[in-house]
Amino acid sequence: MDSANQDINLNSPHKGLGSDSLSDVPEERGAVAVSPVTLPPGLTEEEAEELRLELTKVEEEMYTLRQVLSAKERHAAELKRKLGLSPLSELKQNITKSWQDVQTSNAYLSASSTLDDIANSEVYKKTQETLSQAGQKTSAAFSTVGTAISRKLGDMRALPFSNSFG
Repeated sequence: MDSANQDINLNSPHKGLGSDSLSDVPEERGAVAVSPVTLPPGLTEEEAEELRLELTKVEEEMYTLRQVLSAKERHAAELKRKLGLSPLSELKQNITKSWQDVQTSNAYLSASSTLDDIANSEVYKKTQETLSQAGQKTSAAFSTVGTAISRKLGDMRALPFSNSFG
């Protein structure tokens, strides 16, 4: 069997078989190949045959649509490649767009306005001032302690080694 003649489409009813190997086999597609022994109640043979034909037509249309979609996806990928669009750049664009959407949302604008109101309130300003003063005093205290420790270590270094153990 020549591999050039093989149908490698997995959706094909021939699934990799050469077209010449099926010359003596009747073509079977979809539901047409299924011939139920018993018909569902209330369904005549003619109605069943009509439904089988319609099912075959729908399956063939689905197959065609899969082929068209696959071709469109390849074309879109090629266009993106030519435009220099990578999955990473697309992700970056999506994140940027999402962040812009968030910033213009009513919830974000309302929260931002509330935070501005808080930041401009007298209570916030007094609390900020108090914490700033406390930080400055704490920093000064640590500096004083550090200076005292440094002085004490300097004094200990100046002592002879034998006297430091008592």
